Amino acid sequence: MIIQPKTRGFICTTAHPEGCASQVQRQIEYVKGKPAIKGPRNVLVVGASTGYGLASRIVAAFGSGANTVGVYFDKAAEGSRTATAGWYNSAAFEAAASEAGLKSYSIVGDAFSDEIKAKTIDLIRTELGQIDLVVYSVASPRRTHPKTGEVFSSVIKPLGETYTNKTVNFHTGEVSQATIEPATEDELRQTIAVMGGEDWQMWIDELQKAGVLAEGATTVAYSYIGPEITHAVYREGTIGAAKNDLEATAGRLHKQLSAAGGRAYVSVNKALVTQSSSAIPVVPLYISALYKVMKEKGLHEGCIEQMYRLFSERLYGQGETLVDEKGLIRIDDWEMRPEIQNEVAKAWEQLTTENVYELTDLEGYRREFFQLFGFETDGINYEADVNQEVEIPNLR
Repeated sequence: MIIQPKTRGFICTTAHPEGCASQVQRQIEYVKGKPAIKGPRNVLVVGASTGYGLASRIVAAFGSGANTVGVYFDKAAEGSRTATAGWYNSAAFEAAASEAGLKSYSIVGDAFSDEIKAKTIDLIRTELGQIDLVVYSVASPRRTHPKTGEVFSSVIKPLGETYTNKTVNFHTGEVSQATIEPATEDELRQTIAVMGGEDWQMWIDELQKAGVLAEGATTVAYSYIGPEITHAVYREGTIGAAKNDLEATAGRLHKQLSAAGGRAYVSVNKALVTQSSSAIPVVPLYISALYKVMKEKGLHEGCIEQMYRLFSERLYGQGETLVDEKGLIRIDDWEMRPEIQNEVAKAWEQLTTENVYELTDLEGYRREFFQLFGFETDGINYEADVNQEVEIPNLR
């Protein structure tokens, strides 16, 4: 079939298999062109099919020569409906890893469930023995608690007060005001249950109990802080409260793992175009302004550049892992440079629909959004007939 992008708000409901494969290959080639990393040998990535999770898996495999297990919730093609982008990404990764002689396995299902944890542990025990790195990179709007059965839904809202600021429709370029009412106590509780650290803790507990977590193992989860512009809706809102819980979990896990020489970190990463960030009011406009400034200064990074720097310079670099006063790894350090933020803030004050393409890289943002789904990728003929039914080689 001929596959074209179909959008509904901040979601693209179609994905292109060849475009996704090309994007994955580009990331692989980037890593292969960099110095090898003396890093992990057997890696579990929970949330492995897109964004930072996918980039982590690529860096582990092609930067460190690691065998990998990827856990993710994606769907295969069905009739005229394409597979999700994460499905196509994972198929491309698995094929490339196999060609490179690396072991790689995929488990598709609900990472929050006891069933998927048990299935993953059995696979690790059978195929790899033990793992020495666990990357936790789950982004989900809902979670069913595996013990109580309660279904939690997350919201993106401020706390305490109504929030109003500029936002943009990145499809049309229209700059407008977004007003968001504050979250209720129950919405806050549910958001923390979905996006906080409880499930990460459950994964590590189960892996340890089963004896498949190696001595000296590392685990890392991802977070974001960002500038004052986005704080009310992000860092000081419901998501920020969930990230605070995630960071507190890292502290507990660090103590738990250190008894066997292990360690746990939260890495604070740069703002990037993702399916999740596209859903947050204000954030797409901020990212567009940030991209323009960072590209002009030669400091722009995507997911793969960020993750290569995380692995090579921080997690597995020479000497101790550098952290800030809160124990966080800061790979957002280039984004948060004062000279970068000052220029973004200056542009923000002036932003209107009339000058948005002049003062920001909104076109770059829009293009990168579609590339998440395999579209607008150089070298792909989008008028050609392609097979939407793609198999994942090592799906378990």
